[in-house]
Amino acid sequence: MNVSTLYGASKRVGKALTFGILVVPVTAWQVFAEPVVIAALGDSLTHGYGVPQGEGFVPQLESWLRAQGLDVIVQNAGVSGDTTQGGLSRVGWTLGPEVDAMIVSLGGNDALRGIDPAVSKGNLAGIIEAGQMANVDVLLIGVQAPMNFGADYKQAFDGMYGALAAQYDVALAPDFFEAIRDLPADELRALMQADGIHPNVQGVARIVPVLGSHVQSLAESAAKE
Repeated sequence: MNVSTLYGASKRVGKALTFGILVVPVTAWQVFAEPVVIAALGDSLTHGYGVPQGEGFVPQLESWLRAQGLDVIVQNAGVSGDTTQGGLSRVGWTLGPEVDAMIVSLGGNDALRGIDPAVSKGNLAGIIEAGQMANVDVLLIGVQAPMNFGADYKQAFDGMYGALAAQYDVALAPDFFEAIRDLPADELRALMQADGIHPNVQGVARIVPVLGSHVQSLAESAAKE
């Protein structure tokens, strides 16, 4: 193993030393043999509301990433009904010492409740800052607000994800529903649960490859650090 490869392990070894969990002797080969651990911090879309256990977003995403040849574990830190404030309140314990990267998929419930986008943006900023303080790579996943509270609200809300990604230099997946949003109404309806808000198993299966490409880049980046 050359010197550059050994230095490539420095971030993950350093995290383990920081939390006192590294048992010596540990070789660089053993470090690289460990899977990349991704915490998925989110709401019901992440948690897998309304679909059978094992068929929600997180397990389908993990299976898809493994099919791409990645050794990953995706932790389900989704809580149904959660807001950005709820995510901020629990990001600390979500970021355990084993976590290498974090997906942040929050905001849908803020939009449904008409929470001020400036408040939501501040909460998301706090979550990103917590991730960066913990030395983990972050992927921010956007959602789009409905028109319930007017065009100005929607513009401010939808735009906060790109603004945060630029401000904090983190990866961005602009829209959780990118893969299915523009489908014809009948086709879209067949991929959603009766509430029209949550995807069914087939909908998740359509969403995962598109979002998965962003998560794949995140995992590959985290594995090199």
